[in-house]
Amino acid sequence: MATVDKIRSELIDKILAIKNKDFLMALNTLVSSNAADSGSAELTPEQKEMLEMSEADIKKGHLISQEAMDKRNLEWLNGL
Repeated sequence: MATVDKIRSELIDKILAIKNKDFLMALNTLVSSNAADSGSAELTPEQKEMLEMSEADIKKGHLISQEAMDKRNLEWLNGL
């Protein structure tokens, strides 16, 4: 049986490939309603480490604009 982290990762991969805006909006509504019902989420040690790394990057000024990130993501997706 798949672990929660593996399922989550597979879902993220599938969501990144979706181009239909209406479908994504409906999925967002579904996920948001579930998140509101479940209360606060427990972070894994790996997630906490990633957040700490992000904070360190911010403090060091290692940032890029959303526009640059969007461009990188599109280039990556087009390369698949």
